Amino acid sequence: MSKIVIDAREYSTSTGRYINKVIENLEPIDTQNEYLILLKDNDYNQASFTNPKFTKVLCPYPEFSLSEQLGFALQLYKLKADLVHFGMTQQPLLYLKRSVTTVHDLTTARFTNPDTNKYVFLAKQQIYKVVIRYAAHKSKKVIVPSKYVKDDLINFSKVRQKKVVVTYEAADPIKETAKPIDELKGKPFIMYIGRSTPHKNLWRLVEAFDSLKGLYPDLELVLAGKMDRNYLDLERRVSSNNISGVVFTDYISDGELRWLYENCRAYIFPSLSEGFGLPGLEAMVHRAPVVSSNNTCLPEIYGDAARYFDPLDKQSIASAIADVLGNEKLREKLIANGKRRAANYSWQRTAAETLAVYNGAL
Repeated sequence: MSKIVIDAREYSTSTGRYINKVIENLEPIDTQNEYLILLKDNDYNQASFTNPKFTKVLCPYPEFSLSEQLGFALQLYKLKADLVHFGMTQQPLLYLKRSVTTVHDLTTARFTNPDTNKYVFLAKQQIYKVVIRYAAHKSKKVIVPSKYVKDDLINFSKVRQKKVVVTYEAADPIKETAKPIDELKGKPFIMYIGRSTPHKNLWRLVEAFDSLKGLYPDLELVLAGKMDRNYLDLERRVSSNNISGVVFTDYISDGELRWLYENCRAYIFPSLSEGFGLPGLEAMVHRAPVVSSNNTCLPEIYGDAARYFDPLDKQSIASAIADVLGNEKLREKLIANGKRRAANYSWQRTAAETLAVYNGAL
């Protein structure tokens, strides 16, 4: 029996869904090893585990902080783990014992985020580049969610190829009952769900949508996501350019998201950089045809289940959307292919492959 510590400080966040699902699906398959799950205050009070070998441990150290580098490192040494799994790149540089790190993508190393202080973000970005290279070399194994990220990480960090292991993620059906959004009932719309950071490329999507108005005057574009500063800036830009038909939902529940997927004419994913592309796969689960960027990992993950476009060309985006809206046979084909494609991925397999990585590292 080994003692395995899992850094789950992002447990309840959107980016933490990965580590949440890995833990959930490790519980029923590993009754041998002892697991210590590190959680922040709110998650510590909320999380519960059915496997008696899984124990939660309070971990109050925020990412990208001095306390992460010092206090968190000290906590890890005191836990005397045989293996630590860092569910994201952020980790204490001073922790030198056996570890596994999951690297989701290198987006943070390449794109800025206007929603944060420019100088603070640039400082964090430089730290991130150092940490990702260092973590890749000091970890026994590095887990990535796609072959694209594997190749990208190897080129970026010069780490040995055999150290990097691809474990694909998955999309589960939303369990919450579909809840209609009143202002959209009975209206034709296309949608996007997620953040509005620059690499998500939403302004080009808005421009492409606006160019479709002549063909589809009643069509609306739904942008679903919490109204942070990036979304507010985008909303102002839409207004100042007199573009009509763009709906900003702000935060929505899982039930509302399910309803959007099930009622949209298409799910549009214009991103410039992704490590796996979970929202598009989730849309496929709920029978939404996917129109996607052809960048980074997305063709690898979606295969023949998406209509692709060049995300740097607004006309290419508009043409791809128009193809799906105007061709019901293509739309139905994408829906059918999407259901099959999404079924190829499962969190159970992700957890089993992660356990195999643990055993290899141990």
